Amino acid sequence: MEVPLRKTILLFTLILAGILLAACASKTDAPAQAVQNYLNALVNKEADKLPALVCGDWEEDALIELDSFQAVTARLEDVSCSQTGTDGDTVLVLCTGSIVATYNNEDQKLDLSVRTYQVIQQGGDWLVCGTR
Repeated sequence: MEVPLRKTILLFTLILAGILLAACASKTDAPAQAVQNYLNALVNKEADKLPALVCGDWEEDALIELDSFQAVTARLEDVSCSQTGTDGDTVLVLCTGSIVATYNNEDQKLDLSVRTYQVIQQGGDWLVCGTR
């Protein structure tokens, strides 16, 4: 039984469109994913990972931010990040959700939506390079 040529072309076109959409989505989501990776490194206190996640100009600030979590247990809650715009070569990323910091059995929620992260591409990698 032969599959009509029209169905074969339609199936091939749909598969190709799906592949292209997935490729485009991963590229546009890369800056948002970079911010989420940075936030995960903060709450998990992974100082060794920070230099690979931030630009050189912001590394000291990132380490200071990491230090602020040393005396607490921290976790991310309902975090979602998305690109909101650009400013020249800088991609702007806004996150929703919060970092929950627990100290002496008391939770303090830090609202992530009050900061816009600045993300740049260097050497093929997306790096967090400040906040607004």
